[in-house]
Amino acid sequence: MRIMLFALSALLASTAANADTLFTNANGITVDDQSRIQHFTGLLIGDDGKVVRLLNGSATAPRNGKVVDLGGRTVLPGLIDAHGHVTDLGFTALRLNLTGTKSLAELQQRLRDYAAAHPDLKWISGFGWNQEQWADKRFPTSADLDAAVGDRPVTLERVDGHAVVANGAALRAAGVTAATPVPAGGEFHDGLFVDNARSLIDKAVPRPTTAQLDEALQKSQEILLGYGVTGVGSMSTSVDDWNAFNRAGRSGRLNVRLMSYLSGTESMAAVPHPTNWLFGDRLRAVGIKLFADGALGSRGAWLKQPYADKPDTRGLQFHSDAEMLALATKAADAGFQLATHAIGDAANAQIITVYEQLSKRYGANRRWRIEHFQIVDPADIPRLAPAGIIASMQPTHQTSDRLMAEARMGPNRLGGSYAWHTVLKSGARLAFGSDLPVESPNPFPGLSAAISRQDVEGQPPGGWRPQERLTLGQALHAFTRGAAYAGFAEAKIGALEPGKYADFIVVDRDPTKIDAQVLAKTEVLETWVGGKKVWSRAPSASRPERGQ
Repeated sequence: MRIMLFALSALLASTAANADTLFTNANGITVDDQSRIQHFTGLLIGDDGKVVRLLNGSATAPRNGKVVDLGGRTVLPGLIDAHGHVTDLGFTALRLNLTGTKSLAELQQRLRDYAAAHPDLKWISGFGWNQEQWADKRFPTSADLDAAVGDRPVTLERVDGHAVVANGAALRAAGVTAATPVPAGGEFHDGLFVDNARSLIDKAVPRPTTAQLDEALQKSQEILLGYGVTGVGSMSTSVDDWNAFNRAGRSGRLNVRLMSYLSGTESMAAVPHPTNWLFGDRLRAVGIKLFADGALGSRGAWLKQPYADKPDTRGLQFHSDAEMLALATKAADAGFQLATHAIGDAANAQIITVYEQLSKRYGANRRWRIEHFQIVDPADIPRLAPAGIIASMQPTHQTSDRLMAEARMGPNRLGGSYAWHTVLKSGARLAFGSDLPVESPNPFPGLSAAISRQDVEGQPPGGWRPQERLTLGQALHAFTRGAAYAGFAEAKIGALEPGKYADFIVVDRDPTKIDAQVLAKTEVLETWVGGKKVWSRAPSASRPERGQ
């Protein structure tokens, strides 16, 4: 009897060990840890969803397994967006979308049309306007919104999320008047709330219901997987967001891997410490997201010198040095990684100093992150690597912002702006993302911008500050290995190599054989997470819904 049981056990073990899937006939492209392009022709994936090995040449089909012929199509690692706002992306697709409006009049018409189509909606919320794309570049006002819809509250967020304009009904609902005190680090005028002043109006906006949060998360996942994004550094994760992520995980509906950075130290009341990986390594609370300043577009970015196009301001400093150090220390003491928004050169200098102090206390292996790292004094860049600071940047911000950055800063203060190559040359680590839904979640325009310093139309000729271009290998590394490392996830994802999850995508073109503008138009055909297909494009389908 003992011999029979041993034989059965051995048979079951053999069957389990060989229940692998062989993917053949692939034009496989990946990068090693030195950002060198590597090629492969197939993958062997275990039944645990992890890579057993990459293959080159012919391979024998696994016993008790199956074979998938990829038909010579191009295979890439699943792309990881190091910085995105996941539920916001879903809500953007479900609410009034103002992205791409070319004038105030167009915004007003979209608002009228949306209100007419949703007569029972008690509070209208929208997202995506950008006055920099309008001829007069004037910020919208409460009166502008009242001219379109005045019978119910309306709040419309700027594309960067750092400003919101409200109509008269919304102001009355929030109890805001011209005499209302404005919090430090914020501005309010003519119905426009900037940065910390948003708290005055946000408190009145109805919170989304559980059902709405779940719907937004599912919509966001559809969009992300359709663009080949298999993991996201989920920034400013609210407690409501975190609960929605957990509901999706428990019900088996979480396909995108989320490395969550909770919104401020106040979130620690609900999530007091980093969590382990949950739901088959689909979700983890890893860090706390803080803010040092606002955004460049609304002149909230905190600069060392006055704005060139508005010399009476240097932007908004959100916290004193002592306050910022105290917030960061509270999170670090609890074991959290820090990810701090800093766009202006003064804000970046402040956060580097805070992280230098944290590194002396906790060591430089805590992977402190600066989110955006857009406008930087060149003298501060060499300070990153010694303190173990990661620059978490978004390539399409450079192509969207370059004209505005020139206007805001003037031509002689851009030496450390969107300086990807300089960051890498300094020895610091780089992680790429999109800041979705501020920019489109599509990573391929980001890859294109990273190697060309041009937008999808090839502008400007020769690239903007072309000395900051990266190689394709460096850009792909930042969207895979670099983004995984930035979220303490490099042991599980970010590369197609033995022991890591088989998160990969099938695309319609070979990025090593095309120019940057063609790369930007790459279409994802299939998305696989943990060796299972979770998204595929219908033969006649158009591109998935954009985040902008």
